[in-house]
Amino acid sequence: MVSFYVYILSSQRNGTLYIGQTDSLWQRITDHKAHQLLGFTAKYDVTKLVWFQDFETRQGTWTREKQIKKSNRALKLRLIEEANSGWYDLFDLEGM
Repeated sequence: MVSFYVYILSSQRNGTLYIGQTDSLWQRITDHKAHQLLGFTAKYDVTKLVWFQDFETRQGTWTREKQIKKSNRALKLRLIEEANSGWYDLFDLEGM
Protein backbone atom coordinates (compact mmCIF):
# COMPACT_ATOMS: atom_id res chain seq x y z
CA MET A 1 0.00 0.00 0.00
CA VAL A 2 1.37 3.40 -1.00
CA SER A 3 1.42 6.10 1.64
CA PHE A 4 1.56 9.82 1.07
CA TYR A 5 3.00 12.27 3.57
CA VAL A 6 2.74 15.86 4.70
CA TYR A 7 5.76 16.95 6.68
CA ILE A 8 7.25 19.90 8.52
CA LEU A 9 10.96 20.64 8.51
CA SER A 10 12.66 23.11 10.84
CA SER A 11 16.05 24.75 10.98
CA GLN A 12 16.06 24.43 14.80
CA ARG A 13 13.63 24.55 17.71
CA ASN A 14 11.16 27.39 16.99
CA GLY A 15 13.19 28.20 13.89
CA THR A 16 12.35 28.55 10.23
CA LEU A 17 9.66 26.10 9.10
CA TYR A 18 8.94 24.43 5.78
CA ILE A 19 5.81 22.42 4.93
CA GLY A 20 5.88 19.89 2.11
CA GLN A 21 4.28 16.72 0.83
CA THR A 22 5.63 13.60 -0.86
CA ASP A 23 4.96 9.97 -1.58
CA SER A 24 8.50 8.98 -0.53
CA LEU A 25 9.29 10.56 2.83
CA TRP A 26 12.66 8.87 3.26
CA GLN A 27 13.92 10.00 -0.16
CA ARG A 28 12.55 13.53 0.15
CA ILE A 29 14.14 14.11 3.56
CA THR A 30 17.42 12.61 2.35
CA ASP A 31 17.35 15.09 -0.55
CA HIS A 32 16.63 18.02 1.79
CA LYS A 33 19.47 17.02 4.12
CA ALA A 34 21.90 16.77 1.19
CA HIS A 35 20.73 20.17 -0.13
CA GLN A 36 19.84 18.49 -3.43
CA LEU A 37 16.57 20.39 -3.56
CA LEU A 38 17.71 23.89 -4.39
CA GLY A 39 15.61 26.66 -3.01
CA PHE A 40 14.19 27.62 0.36
CA THR A 41 15.27 24.62 2.43
CA ALA A 42 18.82 24.63 1.09
CA LYS A 43 19.17 28.40 1.40
CA TYR A 44 18.00 28.48 5.04
CA ASP A 45 19.32 25.01 6.06
CA VAL A 46 15.84 23.75 6.95
CA THR A 47 16.50 20.01 7.15
CA LYS A 48 15.23 18.73 10.50
CA LEU A 49 12.09 16.56 10.19
CA VAL A 50 10.01 17.59 13.21
CA TRP A 51 6.51 16.45 12.19
CA PHE A 52 4.80 14.28 9.60
CA GLN A 53 1.44 12.71 8.90
CA ASP A 54 0.64 9.91 6.49
CA PHE A 55 -2.38 9.55 4.22
CA GLU A 56 -3.81 6.85 1.99
CA THR A 57 -4.49 9.23 -0.90
CA ARG A 58 -2.57 11.98 -2.64
CA GLN A 59 -5.66 14.20 -2.42
CA GLY A 60 -5.55 13.87 1.37
CA THR A 61 -1.98 15.14 1.45
CA TRP A 62 -2.75 18.08 -0.84
CA THR A 63 -5.71 19.11 1.30
CA ARG A 64 -3.76 18.84 4.56
CA GLU A 65 -0.69 20.60 3.18
CA LYS A 66 -2.80 23.55 2.03
CA GLN A 67 -4.58 23.65 5.39
CA ILE A 68 -1.30 23.78 7.31
CA LYS A 69 0.31 26.32 4.98
CA LYS A 70 -2.68 28.65 5.38
CA SER A 71 -2.65 28.34 9.17
CA ASN A 72 -0.80 30.72 11.43
CA ARG A 73 2.58 29.94 12.97
CA ALA A 74 1.04 29.19 16.37
CA LEU A 75 -0.93 26.26 14.93
CA LYS A 76 2.15 24.89 13.17
CA LEU A 77 4.14 25.09 16.41
CA ARG A 78 1.29 23.40 18.29
CA LEU A 79 1.27 20.50 15.80
CA ILE A 80 4.99 20.00 16.36
CA GLU A 81 4.84 20.40 20.14
CA GLU A 82 1.95 17.93 20.52
CA ALA A 83 3.70 15.22 18.53
CA ASN A 84 7.37 16.03 19.19
CA SER A 85 7.83 18.30 22.21
CA GLY A 86 11.60 17.80 22.15
CA TRP A 87 11.82 18.90 18.51
CA TYR A 88 13.86 15.78 17.76
CA ASP A 89 14.84 15.03 14.19
CA LEU A 90 12.35 12.26 13.45
CA PHE A 91 14.37 11.19 10.44
CA ASP A 92 17.10 10.02 12.83
CA LEU A 93 14.70 8.56 15.40
CA GLU A 94 12.62 6.63 12.90
CA GLY A 95 15.73 5.03 11.45
CA MET A 96 14.81 6.21 7.98
